[in-house]
Order: sequence, then structure tokens, then C-alpha cells
Amino acid sequence: MKDNFFRRTWAEIDLSAIRHNYRSLRDKVDANSNIIAVVKADAYGHGVSKVASALKDEGANFFAVSCLAEAEELRALNIDCPILILGYTPCEFAKDLYKKGFIQTVYSKDYAEELSAFATKNGVKVLAHVKLDTGMGRLGFDISSPDFEKDVYSVCNLDGLDVKGVFTHFPSADFDGDEDGEYSAKQFESFVNAVNKVEALGFKFETKHCCNSAGSLTVKGAHLDAVREGILLYGLYPSKETRHLVSVKPAMSVKTVVSMVKELKKGQSVSYGRTFVAEKDMKIATVCIGYADGYPRSLSKGGYMLINGQKAPIVGRICMDQLMLDVTEIENVKRGSIATVFGEDNGAFLPVDEIASLCNTINYEIVCLVGKRVPRVYLKDGEIIGVTKYEGKE
Repeated sequence: MKDNFFRRTWAEIDLSAIRHNYRSLRDKVDANSNIIAVVKADAYGHGVSKVASALKDEGANFFAVSCLAEAEELRALNIDCPILILGYTPCEFAKDLYKKGFIQTVYSKDYAEELSAFATKNGVKVLAHVKLDTGMGRLGFDISSPDFEKDVYSVCNLDGLDVKGVFTHFPSADFDGDEDGEYSAKQFESFVNAVNKVEALGFKFETKHCCNSAGSLTVKGAHLDAVREGILLYGLYPSKETRHLVSVKPAMSVKTVVSMVKELKKGQSVSYGRTFVAEKDMKIATVCIGYADGYPRSLSKGGYMLINGQKAPIVGRICMDQLMLDVTEIENVKRGSIATVFGEDNGAFLPVDEIASLCNTINYEIVCLVGKRVPRVYLKDGEIIGVTKYEGKE
């Protein structure tokens, strides 16, 4: 396929890596447990169209998203299997949920009752999974409340809902805030006990799930009927503590190009605010990426890229569409040279985790921030098989 994309800044998405990651996780997950592929936020910035199709080809038959719009996008891509909406959907969209067969998360009695009322008014039943709060403190029925099981049981029997599953979420299965894993283990125990209390009243859940990516690796015996795999599908680890537990390959790398190389004399400054003043004669390369492309402005100090396999430190403040690199010690840098924002470059590798660390954030945020105007260039076995351009067309 011709390289028919605008070579300014682009993200390369290795679909072979996505497929490898799914297979690696499939081998790790209990045989009787399904994988719910989490493709919210445009597949964590990787582009849901090609990613969901690749995952479906590998056998994924259950997906999860954040909101109704994302679920509708998946259906438009001919993803005809169950789709779980993890977040809030306004109750007046009950009929839309029913028509497309989406599974809506219900997380409180009042929300469930209002959603049921809208569904009943429209003569439909909305598929639902009940979320229990076992310690995340975000959404969910609080299992520490007196007689919570009666509230959940009543929700499961509402006329406008067809409750199929129940789940919870682990906030520290990656060991952030739970070094010994005790908190997650107690959550799992609490979840099982809570579900048993509801089922003792006479309602049986078809699908029970607890584990996110980290939990699928670290919480013993918690795979149940399904696990929700997210960040690991994209070849990134939830934390450094989980890196040795499964083999995954990063799927995204970001590239940009040099637009100009110039000599900077001692005493001259670079970029807004004159925050960088040269202490010696230097060679500076301007590259075509900025914070409007999702590259964090906070990397103005301490950030770097790779050119010709060597580190090129950022100098001066990062601009909306451009930034400057110190290439004084790097040979053969010219207009059109490729700079690697993160990923592999001539035998060197700049992991997205390092960028995240420099920004005091997590790898999830860095890949999700890659902007919409950055084309996604899809590779399979090293060959370009598709390009999603800025306007969203392929």
C-alpha cells in the first residue's frame, strides 16, 4: 500500500503486536473465562476501527467502552457481539440502548429505576450489568450499606431491565497503594460474598467479572466468567511490578519530521519566554509536533526524542505545533529527517513509560492524548495496510 499520508507527525500502530498481545493474554486467562476487550477512548488512542477488527479476528467476542457514542461507533464497524457500556448513559436513551443491544452498567438504585421507567415507557427491556463498589469509591452499589443486597435484588427484577451480569473494579491491583496485594484480595472476597447474598435471594447472574488488566495478572483466582483487558492489549503494562507476568509488545510508536536545522550562536535564545539561552554554539532542529498533537508541554524541560538512534534533548518551550531539539552531537540531521517521539529508532528504544515518568503521569494518558490530527498508520508484519487520516476517513 502506498504511503499516502501526510508526513508531518504520525502514529504507527502495529496490529501484529495487538494480535500477539491478545493471544498472550488468552494464554494467561483461565480457559473458562472470557476476555472483554476494552476499546474505550478510541482504543486508548490507537484507533478503534482497525484495533477492534483485529481483536475480533483473534476471537474477541465481547467488548467494553465508556459511553453510548463509543458503543454506537463499534456497531457501525459491524462489531455484532455484546458491548458493555462502563459509564453513564442518560436514561432517556433507553430505547437506543435496546435497539443496538448494548449492555448498560447500572450502579445505583435510583439510576436503575429511572432507566427502567424510560425503558418500560418505550416498551423495551435494556440489557444491564450491575456494578458493585467494593472499594474503588467511584460508581457502584456500596456493599457496606445495610441490606444493599435487597436494593440490588430489586433492581435485578425491574420490568425495564434485563440484568445479565455483575462486576466490580480493582483500584490497586497494579500494587499502586497496595504493595502486598491485600486490598485487592479483600475486595475480591467482598465481591464474592456480596454476589452470594444477592443470589441467595433468588436471582442468578450469568456473568461475573472483577479483573482489569492488572487484576488479571495479580489477583489470584479472580478471573471468574470474564476479565476486562485494556492497557495490556496495547502492549503497555499497568505498572512496573506487572512487567514480568506476561509478554506483550507496544503497539504504538509516534514519529515526526525535522522541518529546519539551524545554527544557534552562544547567547541566542529559543522559543517563547526565552527560557533557553545557548551557553555555546549549537545546532538546533525544529520538528513538526506540539501540544496540539498531544505532546505534553511539561516536557519542555527534560524531554527528548531519538534521531538516528541518538538522544536529542528538547530545548525551549514546546509550542502548539512545533518544538526544538538539540542535535549538536548528531550527524546527518537535515530537513525531512525522522525524529522518534516514542518507539524504536535505529536500534535505540524510547518507551512511552519513560515519557510518562518525565511528565509524572502514566502510560495510559500519553497514548490517549495523541491528537486526532495525527494520522494512524496501521502496520501488519511491517507493511502498511491502512491509514486513518485527520478527517477520520480511511
